[in-house]
Amino acid sequence: FKFMLGHGDKDFAVYLNARYTFAEAYAQAAAFAHALQQDFGVKKGDRVAILSRNNPLWMISFIGILSIGAVAVPMNGWWTTEELDYGVQDSGSMLIVADKQRLERLAPLQAPLELTLIGIGDCAGVDARVHAYDDVVAKHAGKDMPEVAIEADDYATIMYTSGSTGHPKGALSSHRGIVSALYSWILLGLASRSVTPENEADSGFAPAGLVTVPLFHCTGSHTAFLLSLVIGRKLVIMHKWDAQEALRLIEVERITWFTGVPTMSAELQAAAAESDRDVSSLKEIYGGGAARPPAQVREITKTFKKTSPGIGYGLTETNALGSVNVGDAYIAKPGSAGLAVPAVTDIAIFDENDQPLPTGERGEVVIHSPANVLGYWNKPEATAEAFRNGWFYTGDIGYLDEDGFLFIVDRMKEIIIRGGENISCIEVEAALYQHPSVSEASVYGVPDDRLGEAVAASIVPREGQTLDDAELREYIKEHIANFKIPAYFRMHEEPLPRIASGKIFKRQLKAEFVKAP
Repeated sequence: FKFMLGHGDKDFAVYLNARYTFAEAYAQAAAFAHALQQDFGVKKGDRVAILSRNNPLWMISFIGILSIGAVAVPMNGWWTTEELDYGVQDSGSMLIVADKQRLERLAPLQAPLELTLIGIGDCAGVDARVHAYDDVVAKHAGKDMPEVAIEADDYATIMYTSGSTGHPKGALSSHRGIVSALYSWILLGLASRSVTPENEADSGFAPAGLVTVPLFHCTGSHTAFLLSLVIGRKLVIMHKWDAQEALRLIEVERITWFTGVPTMSAELQAAAAESDRDVSSLKEIYGGGAARPPAQVREITKTFKKTSPGIGYGLTETNALGSVNVGDAYIAKPGSAGLAVPAVTDIAIFDENDQPLPTGERGEVVIHSPANVLGYWNKPEATAEAFRNGWFYTGDIGYLDEDGFLFIVDRMKEIIIRGGENISCIEVEAALYQHPSVSEASVYGVPDDRLGEAVAASIVPREGQTLDDAELREYIKEHIANFKIPAYFRMHEEPLPRIASGKIFKRQLKAEFVKAP
C-alpha cells in the first residue's frame, strides 16, 4: 500500500464533515497495523472482521489488516446477532472493528465467543467492553508501516456471499486474486483512457467517485475503494442513498465516476432530468449487481449526454472481475454484460457435461481467471462443486453472441419452468420496465397445480401513477410470448425488499405471495 504515498495530499475520502488525504489515511493505517500486532497479538493469517456502515475508517482498517498479513473479513452490516454469530464462528474472527449500531448486535456474543471489539466513533452506552478506535490508533501515531513478508498466494480476504437462502459462504481470496482484478481494470481503463492523466487533463476534473454501495461487497471494496488507491481517485461516501443528495455531491465534489445497482442509476437519472444541478463532471455511470433494463440505458444517455454508461458483471468468487460493457458498445447492446475484461480472464458457456457450447447456445456461464478466489472457507464440498479445472461455475445461465458479448439469461435456480417451458425472469422484467408507469418490477415463479409453476410479478408504479393487471398484460404482449406473461400481478406502494447487495429479495416476495389470501 506504499504507493498511496505517491498521491500524497490528494483527497482520499470524504464523509459527512470528515476529509482524509492519501497520506493521512496511510499514516493512520500504519498506526492501526502496529496496534493490531503489538496490543492485540494479531499475527499473519489471523482473521480480523470489519463490521460497519461505509466509513473512511472501514477502508483504513482494511489497509492496516492486510498490511501485516492478516485476513480481512468484511461482514454484512445488515446481519442480525444470529447471523453475526455464524459469521464470526465460521471465519474464526476473534477481533472485530465495528461501529455503534453493529456493536450493539455483537454485545451478546462478546463473552461466549471471547471477542475483542474496537469501536468506531461514539460508542457510549454499548453494553460491551470496547476499545475506542481513536485511542488505539493514537498510541502508535507516527510509526512507519510494519514490515511483513507477504506472498502473492497468502490469504487476504474472506468475503461472504450475499445469497438470500441458507448460510452464506465465505469466499477466500489470495492477494494475487485481488491484484489480478485491480490491474485488469486498470489495463481496460488505460485502453479506453478512462483512468489516465491525459484523460483527467482533457476532462478538467480530477478522478472522484461516489460510493453508494456497501464496502462489504466486492463492487464497493474493489471497484470503488481498492482501485481508487491505485489510481488516486477521491471517494465521496454517502451516509445513505438519496438521489437528490447524490446530485448535490456530484456538483459540490465534482464527481466523475458513479456506480450502483440499476435502481440507483435510474433514480439518479430521474432526479437529474428535473434538476438544475451542474453534473457536467460526471463522465461514467456504471451499474452492477443486477441487470439494467435496456430502456434505462436509453434514458441515461438522454439525460447525461456527455456521460459514458456502463455495466459490469462479476461475482464475489471472481473478486468482481468478469465482463464489462461500456460506452458505444453498451448503447448498441444494452442487454449484454459485455466482453471479458482483458487480458487474463476467459468466459465460456458450458453444457451439463462441462463441455463448451457454440456461439448463441445457452448454458452455464463459467469464468477462468487468476482473480478467482481460492474457494469457500471451511467448505470443501461446495468448493469442489463450484471450482473445477480452473473454472468457476457461476450458476448463471447465458450465451455469447457472434462478437463475443456475454448475455445473462437468468440464474439457474430462478428460471421459471411453466408446463415444461423455461421462462427467463430477466426477459419478462425487461418487458415490464418498458412500460412508462413501471418504477420497479420483479418476476418470480409461484406454485401452480396444473403447470408446476406460474409466472408472478411484483410491481411498484411510478409516483402518482396507477396500474392494473389488464393494462400491463396488454402492454407486454407486444414484447414477449403469451406463455411468458405473468398470471399474477402484485402492486406495491413501497420499494421492493432487497438483500444487502441491493438485489431484489425475490424469496421474500415469493413467500408473501404464497401467504396472501
